[in-house]
Amino acid sequence: MTPDEPAAAVTPLVTRMTLAQQIRESLVVRIVSGEIQPGERLVETKLAAMYGTSQAPVREALRELEAMRMVETRPRRGTFVRHFVQQTLRESYVVRAALEETATRLAMLAGTVPVEALRAEVKAMRAAARADDASAAARASVAFHRHIVDAAHNELLKLSWEALQIEARTSVTMVAAEVKLKDIARDHAELLRSIEDGDLETACKHARDHQWHYADLPHDAHGRARRRAMMSG
Repeated sequence: MTPDEPAAAVTPLVTRMTLAQQIRESLVVRIVSGEIQPGERLVETKLAAMYGTSQAPVREALRELEAMRMVETRPRRGTFVRHFVQQTLRESYVVRAALEETATRLAMLAGTVPVEALRAEVKAMRAAARADDASAAARASVAFHRHIVDAAHNELLKLSWEALQIEARTSVTMVAAEVKLKDIARDHAELLRSIEDGDLETACKHARDHQWHYADLPHDAHGRARRRAMMSG
């Protein structure tokens, strides 16, 4: 076993990911589930020993978590889990909803939506649901939305979208909200259908509402009160 390979005792986390990403995903699950509490210190050496690796991938994973605002590094003290992680998730989905609604509008008006690519991602999501493969479903979901963002041909919008750490936050949401894989495929299929029909306003509404749904606010994007929150706050 090389220094950067997981120890045999550690259960494989996610396929097709770097070791740093695997460690990041594991820490995300532990933070969201409450196994690691807000304010708790994350020590590189201890995490490296736990995952049977060197400190380099652990350090990279912690940097990514800091970019997601799930942890914070305090000078001369170390890295700690931030408070209000759920609030950060909610805020990110409100911003993402606005960005993806705009991207959908720009791409449809320009006639640049890569419909065949979107169909392929929906097909992949359905296959992932049948196989109960959450990792594959998350990858296809992110790829679906990235196709639309790319098709908008707005570099600032794309940079803002990428800055939200979409891949990692998608994984967080699937853990926190216990999202059903078949629902992911269905929701994307509905958005694709409205795009194929050329229904601009319906497609933009789907794009916005799809993300706002995960913001877990007491009301939806239209001001209607919700019965209950999806994630505990």
